[in-house]
Amino acid sequence: MSNRYETVFILTPVLSEDQAKEAVGKFKDLLKEGRGKIRHEENWGMRKLAYPIQKKSSGFYHLIEFESDPSLVAKLETEYRRDERVIRFLTVAMDKHHIAFAESRSGRGGKEAGEGGRAPRSKKVNA
Repeated sequence: MSNRYETVFILTPVLSEDQAKEAVGKFKDLLKEGRGKIRHEENWGMRKLAYPIQKKSSGFYHLIEFESDPSLVAKLETEYRRDERVIRFLTVAMDKHHIAFAESRSGRGGKEAGEGGRAPRSKKVNA
C-alpha cells in the first residue's frame, strides 16, 4: 500500500551549492530506487536556524513530497542518520487535509489560484 509523505531535511552550511545538490540527488535517487514517486520538491536554500544545531546557526533546507511504501521511509531516515551532511530531518505522513492544502498551495490542485471559497472583493464606488 502506498502512502504520501513529506520530508524536510537540513544540510550543514559548510557545503558548497554543488555538494548540497549532490546530497539532495542522493536522497532523490534512493526514493526512485525504492519505487517511490516524487510528487513535489522545493529547495528553500540557506536559512537561519531557530536555535544552534551542532554549533551551526544556518543550513540548506530542502522539502520533498513523495508516495511510497512505509518501509521506504525507514530506509530513507536511516540514510539521513548515516549521512553526516544532514544535521536535522523530519518526515510526516500526509493525511487528506494536508494533501489538499499542499496541492492548493502550489497550484497543483483542482482549483486555480484565486478560485477559493471567497468571492472576489468589489471596489467601493463613492456616489
